[in-house]
Amino acid sequence: MFTEVLLALVIGGLIYFLVQRSKNQVLTTEDGWWGSGAPRDAGEDDTIRSFRVTTSDQELEDLYRRIDLTRPFPSLEDSQFNYGFNSQYLQKVVSYWRNEFDWRKQVDKLNQYPHFKTKIEGIDIHYLHVKPKKVLEGTSAVPLIMVHGWPGSFYEFYGLIPLLTDLSNPHNLVFEVVCPSIPGYGFSEAPHKKGFDSVCAARIFHKLMKRLGFQQYYAHGGDWGWLVTTNMAQLEPKTVKGLHLNFAPPSKPGLSMALSMMLGRHFPTLFGFTDFDIQRLFPCMEKLVVESIKETGYMHIQATKPDTVGRGLNDSPVGLAAYILEKFSTWTSHDFRNLDDGGLTRKFSLDDLLTNVMIYWTSGCIIPSMRFYKENFGQGLDAPHAKIPVYVPTGFACFPNELMHTPRLWVKQKYRKLVTFTPMDRGGHFAAMEEPQLMAEDIQKFTKIVEGKVKE
Repeated sequence: MFTEVLLALVIGGLIYFLVQRSKNQVLTTEDGWWGSGAPRDAGEDDTIRSFRVTTSDQELEDLYRRIDLTRPFPSLEDSQFNYGFNSQYLQKVVSYWRNEFDWRKQVDKLNQYPHFKTKIEGIDIHYLHVKPKKVLEGTSAVPLIMVHGWPGSFYEFYGLIPLLTDLSNPHNLVFEVVCPSIPGYGFSEAPHKKGFDSVCAARIFHKLMKRLGFQQYYAHGGDWGWLVTTNMAQLEPKTVKGLHLNFAPPSKPGLSMALSMMLGRHFPTLFGFTDFDIQRLFPCMEKLVVESIKETGYMHIQATKPDTVGRGLNDSPVGLAAYILEKFSTWTSHDFRNLDDGGLTRKFSLDDLLTNVMIYWTSGCIIPSMRFYKENFGQGLDAPHAKIPVYVPTGFACFPNELMHTPRLWVKQKYRKLVTFTPMDRGGHFAAMEEPQLMAEDIQKFTKIVEGKVKE
């Protein structure tokens, strides 16, 4: 008992010192120009234009021709998804894509929400803007920007949007939702110059929201969306009323994290660790190092030479599908590596999975989407935003099958005003797409607390 108390006092004193030292840190940024050539003297066109997803016979004929010319290669016996996307199951997915998948129908589904484009810092920014059909008298909709990651897209939020914008429960808040495509993803124009990182995306999305007339708003993100929305909160903490995340790997491991890794297995209560925390974190070498190595080979490629492998994926729809859909298998549950079909349709439909692939294929965005890794990791792991805490009210949805488990202590190391930390019943990395109901409920809970509608 004495040992635990002594450790707690030492750790508490060090954390207090570090908190006080970092309180005055702010994230700064400067306007950029990502269009081709030099900035125009006439200034930026701030027109907002309607946009619709379209397709054509020519586009589909080209796709089918490339699919028909693919060269299958057998997987090793009894390898399931442990070597990557299983070739036998890939043939079944490709057959469905070629013969049954209805892209025109999915295009209509994509267009069920209003799409727009507007030029910011020299490039076209694509986004959805979904307003609620009904708002209770005397109230107003809560503005919320939701940001996707890789290899996802704005389509990840299609199951979540109606749960946030439809006023089916009068006791719930109703949201006005903006879902942009990160520049270089989907239907947002790719930057034409080097250096476009998460802070640049955050700055552009602030400009987008202000162009739409919002002075304050909430932000939600997972995967890269976690970092972009975190940077938004660091850049303008008075503009972001609340930040909701479902992914928050430690960007710069601190003393409390190091001590918890060394001592947390033996003194779990000292660090607030639950039984599930212990299960996911220890032994550290296996759970945090070996497991990460198994799932991050793609990251090293994309953070160093994205254009090389990207060129092959941009030419081959089958290669692109295998590369993207493998992540929707293993990142949903690492146990799916041991299944012949990768468990793909246990959580998602092939129509939804292939719609996401088609957004990458038809927009030709796989290469610029991969470059985002190089731009973010190219400056090393010591970027200014990695050192700066977030003081915006934050909610964290902790899904059990997330790629990297982040206990409350680790989240609070970065997000100092952690309002809610919710251990979720089920779900993995693509939580908004996999478990939209759970995500909507947690966003509601967090926002109600920040808005003062309910107590913590």
